[in-house]
Formats: sequence, C-alpha cells, structure tokens
Amino acid sequence: MTKEDNILKAVNLKTTKKRMMILSVLNNSDSPLTSEDILDQTSKEVNMNLSTIYRALNALTEKGIVLKQPSNDGKTYYQINNREHKHQLVCSLCNKVVLVNCCPLKKIENDLCKETGFTITSHNLEFTGICPECAKKL
Repeated sequence: MTKEDNILKAVNLKTTKKRMMILSVLNNSDSPLTSEDILDQTSKEVNMNLSTIYRALNALTEKGIVLKQPSNDGKTYYQINNREHKHQLVCSLCNKVVLVNCCPLKKIENDLCKETGFTITSHNLEFTGICPECAKKL
C-alpha cells in the first residue's frame, strides 16, 4: 500500500489512479502548484483533463489533505497539508516564486488561538515585490 493510498483511505475517499497521481505530484513538489502545473506533470502518465484535476483537488481540500491558497497573481496554489505549510515571495514582474522557509505567523496564530478559543487550521501569507534580477532591469 502506498503513502497516497493510506492518505485517501484515512479520510474515506475512494482510491483512484488519478487522485493518487495528484497526491504523488504534490508530495514530491518543493513548492505549491497550480492545477495547470499538476496537469503538466500528470498528463504524460495518465489521461487527465483540468476538470478532473479540479474535482479531485476540491475533494482533497474538503477532506483537509490539501491546502488551497489563492494568490495575488490570480492563480490558486495547492500543497499537501502536512502541517508544514509554505509561504512565498512572488515577483510582480516575472512571477518568480521564492519559498520562505519558516512561518513568521506561528506566534500570532498561537496567540489568536489562546485569545479567541479558535482552532486555526490554516492561514495564507504571500509577499509580492520585485526580485533582484528584475530590479536590475529597472
């Protein structure tokens, strides 16, 4: 039984080749991916279209397996919810993405939980700016 198979069974989702492929792509990615990125990486091995990917991602998001992050660039990014989410810096000129290795919101999140009684399950943080390569061109 694969890691992806165990993940799906744990939340009572049917194990399909396409869901397992999507999970595998997300598990092996160093950064959050768009549905188009996932399509590019899976279409070589499995005949899958974008609507299938959207349906699978919605099911995985509803079950808390995948985190969904809307971005300032108009795209939505997905990543495995391994409680080690990723934040990013995005260049507004070339769309280069640089991952932030730590979560600067951890203390704020803990304080909010204590103050409000909420159990916070996720948050989003994205910085937008201009990368060094683009800044040199200005």
